[in-house]
Amino acid sequence: MRVFVAGATGAVGRLLVPMLVAAGHEVTGISRTPAGTERIKGLGATGVQVDALDAGALRGALRAAAPETIIHQLTDLSGADGAANGRIRREGTRNLVEAAKAADVGRIVAQSISWAYAPGEGPADEAVPLDTTDALPRAAIVTAVRELEETAAELETAVVLRHGLLYGPGTWYAPGGAVAAALAGDRSARFLGSTVPNDAVGSFVHVADAAGAALAALDWPGGPVNIVDDEPAPAREWLPALAEALGVPAPLPLSAPVSGPVAGRQGWERGALNGLARSRGWRPGRPTWRTGFAAQCDTAEFG
Repeated sequence: MRVFVAGATGAVGRLLVPMLVAAGHEVTGISRTPAGTERIKGLGATGVQVDALDAGALRGALRAAAPETIIHQLTDLSGADGAANGRIRREGTRNLVEAAKAADVGRIVAQSISWAYAPGEGPADEAVPLDTTDALPRAAIVTAVRELEETAAELETAVVLRHGLLYGPGTWYAPGGAVAAALAGDRSARFLGSTVPNDAVGSFVHVADAAGAALAALDWPGGPVNIVDDEPAPAREWLPALAEALGVPAPLPLSAPVSGPVAGRQGWERGALNGLARSRGWRPGRPTWRTGFAAQCDTAEFG
């Protein structure tokens, strides 16, 4: 299959491209920089330098590649700038979908997030609607996610992969990453998240498992699918485990777990379930962060 990967040099994309090549697919990947383009070529794919925010250039690149499927892994997280990432979700997705329409490509696999669900009790499955909050900054995040998913759905088949919090090489939660720096006391560390060991529940997924899901989703039916590990957990449990794995000081625990905003848990901080992905044959290679955090610190994996 001819596959066009937008975001081919991101944390997920750089693992996904060689998986696609190994599976026998003909891959074209895009990057904004010459260095990124060369990296894509080094992974065995065709590399094209183009900015997803340049609608004309993206249309030309996609037409030339003539793919059968597009995989959307576009993000803008290097500067921990929520507005920039929101823009790539809105405008980058729009440009990608319009280019797909012009090239008569009807299938897309798009990266989304699993923490945009409406508040409720217990982890969310895909039947839960997205949040309708108008409270900032969350409203800006959810609005951009909604636009991404609705825009992707304009194509005939749109598989939307709602990732958990990504950890592993190239992420904020990796050894030497922004979260490790913040836990070690570096106040200049920038990332979109928290290091408070409270009752806020989150779901994680290793970047390699996220990449594997994108590969598997090439023949999935359209619609949203949570791509998370098997164990949603409150920050008071996973943060100390992450700190221990990273070899940095653990944050001080709250005196007692208390549900509600006082303890830092909002109704939407509920985690997500992966039953649908599992029913389609996907299995996380790291089924829980409890072992995954430590494994990502192994030289063999991180190097």
